Amino acid sequence: MIGVAIQGAGNVSTEHIKAYENNPHTRVVAIGSRTMESAKKKAIACGIDCELFDSYDRMLAHPGVDLVSICTPPDLHAAETIAAAEASKHILIEKPVALNPDELHAMDAAVQKAGVKTVVSFVLRWNPMVLSIKQAIEKGWIGQPLLVQADYWHGPTHQRPKKFEKPGWNPMTAGAIVHGGCHAMDAARYVLNNDPIIQVSGVSARNSSHPETYLATTAATVQFERGTAGKISGSTEFFMPYVFNLEVFGDEGVIRNNRFYTKQIPGQRDLSEIPTVLPDSGAVSHHPFQEMIDHFIDCITTDAESHDNLSVAVNTHLACFAAEASARDRGAPVHLT
Repeated sequence: MIGVAIQGAGNVSTEHIKAYENNPHTRVVAIGSRTMESAKKKAIACGIDCELFDSYDRMLAHPGVDLVSICTPPDLHAAETIAAAEASKHILIEKPVALNPDELHAMDAAVQKAGVKTVVSFVLRWNPMVLSIKQAIEKGWIGQPLLVQADYWHGPTHQRPKKFEKPGWNPMTAGAIVHGGCHAMDAARYVLNNDPIIQVSGVSARNSSHPETYLATTAATVQFERGTAGKISGSTEFFMPYVFNLEVFGDEGVIRNNRFYTKQIPGQRDLSEIPTVLPDSGAVSHHPFQEMIDHFIDCITTDAESHDNLSVAVNTHLACFAAEASARDRGAPVHLT
């Protein structure tokens, strides 16, 4: 059995705990949080009996911990990932994994040195619609991918307005394309077989209700290494329900979310529909955490590297950081190395 420690007691940790408890190779042996009270509440809510910690270092020293799921706020991810790697623990890291390039590179270096397995919680890689798009591209339905468009639009003020009426509320120091739009950036790369992004230009909307440090709406044009062009956007300020778009246009067909048009179907007059499950909810309970965590455990037990490991995610995060840096610099292109 692989002993799992959950660091963080927020909403997303519940989905991690459920998935580990349903995997036959894992057992949650510890929950860590800022306070013992919140750790205890999470254990009771999930119906598990395990060790509780308000010290991350003490939790890492627990002899039964082999793997850590980091479910804390993003500004804590870098230090916690580095500490877990130095303690030789496998690590699942919630997104965004870092808030700046320096943190990101330090985390990656620590993981590489330790040789531990990692998965970044880009859980939409296991969404059936995203998988259908990836498989259709691999089968040649669209020919050569020429343009990919991905959008993450999640206006929390629309769904929970009272929570965001507090004066001075600021959701993150990094902007929307880092916070949630990284899902869109990652999905675009994933369906193109993790093609690295090599250049980014970004623009952001200006809204006087947000501090200038927080870019709540950013759109980016990106260039992929193998030639595909891209348009990626992220917003947390639109007054609308959650929307996640993923569209790929090629010289022999197109896929627009769950609809497609291809030369492989002679006489096709309009877009046809793919029976699938769309990523049409921002609720964490809607996302396929079980599939992601089952994949991670399989990587550990078979000594395989994940297609969604931290090293792969470095390029995705750098592209998101570059989009915001470019937006602050009037759209000047940023070249990624």
